[in-house]
Amino acid sequence: MRHFHASQRTRKKNTHLRRKKKIAAGLLACLLSGVFFSQNALARHKEAAPAPAEMQQAVKALATAADEKDTKDTKNAKVAKKEKKEQAKQNPAIGIQQKVAEILREHVAQNAGKKPFKSHVMKMWPVESKDEGGTLLFSDSPESVTEDGILYQDVVKGEARILYYHLNSSDSDKKVAVVLQSADGQPAIVRVTRGGACYPSPDYLHVGKMTQMAYFEGEAHGDIYIGRGRHRLLQENMDTTILHPGDLVYGVYDFASNRPIKVSVIMYPADTDPYEFLEQARVLPKDEQRLRGTFQGMNRTLTSSKAYDPAVDGTVYFPLADDIHDRYRTGIDATDGSAVTNYGNYGVLYKLQIPVVKGSAVQYYLSPLGGIYAGAMTVAQDAVRRRMIETPYERPYFGDATPPESDATQKAREEGLAILTETTELTDLGVYEGGPVTFEFSPPGASNLPVNIIMMPAQ
Repeated sequence: MRHFHASQRTRKKNTHLRRKKKIAAGLLACLLSGVFFSQNALARHKEAAPAPAEMQQAVKALATAADEKDTKDTKNAKVAKKEKKEQAKQNPAIGIQQKVAEILREHVAQNAGKKPFKSHVMKMWPVESKDEGGTLLFSDSPESVTEDGILYQDVVKGEARILYYHLNSSDSDKKVAVVLQSADGQPAIVRVTRGGACYPSPDYLHVGKMTQMAYFEGEAHGDIYIGRGRHRLLQENMDTTILHPGDLVYGVYDFASNRPIKVSVIMYPADTDPYEFLEQARVLPKDEQRLRGTFQGMNRTLTSSKAYDPAVDGTVYFPLADDIHDRYRTGIDATDGSAVTNYGNYGVLYKLQIPVVKGSAVQYYLSPLGGIYAGAMTVAQDAVRRRMIETPYERPYFGDATPPESDATQKAREEGLAILTETTELTDLGVYEGGPVTFEFSPPGASNLPVNIIMMPAQ
């Protein structure tokens, strides 16, 4: 989970290039897997409310940059238009971008002379967050593991979530397991309520997306009895899953215990008993990223005191995992007592519940801001069972075609104004009307953050 913010995109460019061959190996698997979710057409929408006076200067700066780009591309416009139409027939995601471009052109034509800019401005929608739930155990340091040992360890009771994300950087086959023990010497019962993992692979984006799909796919129930002085695996197949050199393993599981239990994440030789290994293993030092720790409140709910009215408010957005408006969680590394930050909020389960004016139809999109992105979400409306959405749909990943933001553009977006352009990459989260809608989101491993959730009128 090294790719966690847009500001690190340039530093990671060479790493992404080296991984392209690995990523290609998982394209077919990604396209053939997952749950089908139909894409909704991008609706024409009404003009957004004008920008606040104090932001006009930023808007003009953004508009000037957009106009300069439009002038530069005029000579190739006809050729590009034809190519985009052909590509859209083959790729739904490109088709969405084409629809966005059509909306922008129509918007400009209808509002000629009314605005000093061509591109469409989005306002940031005000949201409030609340952290709740049990304990998050996060094991991602050392991420690149070169020797056997304990990767993370702590004691929890009640509701908890474990996220582990580790790469076998040794020269031999390994296994990674989550081992449970009674912390007070008394028998304990652990109930696994939700979770999943992808089979280890050197294709990191594939592993990231498939693990999220496995976690979001549905609930899983199973009771684990831990006797006095005994060990148990969180999942029995952990001791049969091999990590070859260069393979990444990523898993997320929710569980609850009736007594305090010690949870240990270990990497050990493929031919060794995990329980015997744990008895003599040492805790490995964390790497420079320090992405491991225990965090209280494993869930975050985002809502708003104001109901969104698409007819009045137009197109709006709000960011996730940007550490400005959506702050990163802080906690303690139980192995040494040091304070740590979860850069990216990995393992935090978000519930997005933005109230909407009754009778309104709203189109939702997710847009990556920091680079390559591959994950999944769920959506539920009223009492309807939640459905999983691949992000992006019918593609292994997206975000690689988004041009880097200028400093002025980034500053304006962070302060409350962004521009929806032809190059904005989107994945369709659906059109909903009637009752309240709840999305579940969690930052996917191996992907870049932050992301924007976009809301706009649907007709």
